[in-house]
Amino acid sequence: MQRRVAPFVLTQLASLTSITSGSMVFIAIPWIALEISGSAASAGLVVALTAIPGLIVIPVIGSVIDKFGRRRVAIWGEWITATLTLLLPLVANLWGLSLIGLIILATLKNVVSPSGSTARKSLVPDVAKPAGMTLDRANSIHEAVFATGFALGPALATFCIALIGSANTFFVVAFFGALSGLFAILIRVTEQHEENDQTEKEPFIRYAMQGFKILFATPSVLVMMSAIVILAVVYLPTEMVVLPAYYNSLADPEGLGLLISAMAAASILGALFFEQIHKYVSYSTILRIGILGVPLAMLPMSQLPPQWAMLTGALVLGLAWGPLLPLLNTVIQKKIPANKRGRVFALEMTIWNAGPLISMVAVGTAVDGIGIRPTYTILATTVMIAGVIVSFNRHIKKLDA
Repeated sequence: MQRRVAPFVLTQLASLTSITSGSMVFIAIPWIALEISGSAASAGLVVALTAIPGLIVIPVIGSVIDKFGRRRVAIWGEWITATLTLLLPLVANLWGLSLIGLIILATLKNVVSPSGSTARKSLVPDVAKPAGMTLDRANSIHEAVFATGFALGPALATFCIALIGSANTFFVVAFFGALSGLFAILIRVTEQHEENDQTEKEPFIRYAMQGFKILFATPSVLVMMSAIVILAVVYLPTEMVVLPAYYNSLADPEGLGLLISAMAAASILGALFFEQIHKYVSYSTILRIGILGVPLAMLPMSQLPPQWAMLTGALVLGLAWGPLLPLLNTVIQKKIPANKRGRVFALEMTIWNAGPLISMVAVGTAVDGIGIRPTYTILATTVMIAGVIVSFNRHIKKLDA
């Protein structure tokens, strides 16, 4: 069979532009909320409330991906998201933006935005096969591209906020989302499909719930998901509330963008070397390194040292984080049938959205009440304790089966 790399390359270009768009929002939404209210708790509340509808919709998105096709959802998910994104700067420029208005507009966008990323993850084995790539290598590149977009997005967002204002930054966000949909429409690939999948004959609700059923029936995937839950609930609020509050108090958006980008740049290296790392250490060891390396970097960063020390911690954190998502993708793609892949990846996306929702308001309230440094220290310590517990879980070896 002739080797075809174009579908894989186009998938990665779609991912790069989409993640750049999404990571700009991680900075821009809390920043606008802080501009409107001046409160870290309000910023956390905005992020939390805008995620609620997505928690209901994301499992349905996974079912839509499995039912109607990964490429098709990758196209329309991005274009619909881009259209909804444009509403925010239009409303802000025509009538002004209140906290309630921000919540409504961000919620509309967040209902659809996870669909493109979920569809592309499900599509990776389909485009890796004609390119002659192993899943380790394909996921290594895919998550390195994800991290690249995550590195570009915050830096671009802070630059745009300083140059054209926080609301107008969403014109740029919408442009990158639409570009992702354009790349996706150019992908030409045959999607893997299991014949005689009996779940396709079930009522839609039961069909959607198959993701939960297969997750709990696959211990290796469940172990990985447990680790991701910890990072989502405890770690992510540091990037979305604690650090924005700290750099906002310094009136230094560029410093925040540089820090987040440093983390993402280091995670690019960690993701790119996932395939090489796996040649020498097992999947379970890679998980342990990641789940313990993140809090080891967080602890000194939580003391808010000078910027050079913050950047050093960010680099260590990124290197530890980098291999985790390629590992999770590979385990899911190897263990889960293609017809159910979208529903399981949708559960992962639900975790990423639900995790911060669980803790975001509490973290924002703690920042306002006891200060940035104590809150950050408590979060770092909690991640360390949870990481130790996961690392010594007796089921972790099932990752290597």
